[in-house]
Order: sequence, then C-alpha cells, then structure tokens
Amino acid sequence: MLYGGELALEARLDPGRDALERALAEAALDRGLPVLGICRGAQMLNVALGGTLHQDAWAAHPDARRIRTILPRRTLVILPGTHLAGHAGAEPMRVNALHTNAVDGLGRGLRVSARDGTGMIQAIERVRDPFALGVQWHPEHLFYARRQRRIFRALVEAAGAFRAGRGQIAAVSVAADEFR
Repeated sequence: MLYGGELALEARLDPGRDALERALAEAALDRGLPVLGICRGAQMLNVALGGTLHQDAWAAHPDARRIRTILPRRTLVILPGTHLAGHAGAEPMRVNALHTNAVDGLGRGLRVSARDGTGMIQAIERVRDPFALGVQWHPEHLFYARRQRRIFRALVEAAGAFRAGRGQIAAVSVAADEFR
C-alpha cells in the first residue's frame, strides 16, 4: 500500500505504524540525520526513498533457505567498494536474516551493498550524505561479532560528523580505517 505494490502474503496490516515509520525515515533523511535501518527499518528506508519490496522473499528467491533462528545461518557477499565493505570488511559474512520481505526496486540514491548466495538483497546504502545504511539482518543480536559492532560504530561516527557539521560518509570512511 505504501508504494503501490500488491499484497502477496496474508499479513496483519498496521497502516498507522507504516505511516509513522515512513514519516520518521523521511524526516531523518530530510534533516540530514544518519540512519541505520535494521530488518523492517531497511525496508522502510528503501520505501521512504521511493523503492519497492518483494512481499514474498521466498517466491522471488525460491532457492533461498528460510531461516528461523537468530543464529548467523545466512552467508552474505558484501560488494567491494561499498561503505558496508569499508566498515565491516569485504569478506563473506554470516548473518541472521529472518525477514519475509526483501528489497526489490531500489529507492533514490541507494545502492546494493550485500546480497546472499541466491541474489536476494541483504543490505542497501546511500551513496552520498546523509549516511544511511539498511541491513536485513539483526546485528544487535550478534553483538559478540566485531564486524557487527563496526556497523554500529559507523552510525556513531556519522552522528558525530553530523553534529560537527562535517560530511558523514567521508568522516565514517576515515574512522573505519582507524579501527582495522
């Protein structure tokens, strides 16, 4: 309903929540605030920038394995040259992606930064300021993994750059080099 798509699965809709979350994402981006979208937050970031979703990730990617645990069971390929690769490294990463929706058409100014082995988009990012990264997994449950903590560190560095009036993405790239 948010982007003119069709409901492919039976779902409990909450238009009030959708409207609130979309308005928050749009307001943050309009104000230049750094954004880290996790799971539904990544999807909302994409929709707020005019993108679309696959309502049934499993139908769109029939080779993808359904995972029902917060343990890291899905392997991602992080695209080289992306901000995500700069923060978390470009090596394959194991994550706990549990979502049933997936990014389809990218929103304005976004690019793919990670996919799983079936081609399903697992991370998106804004190419230019303001800093915006959306991940389809739950790094907050993987706090013991240094690469997951680096994602949160990137957000903190971007927030510091925003507060200081500096370019967020450039500041985060410099900061990421300091933590390698």
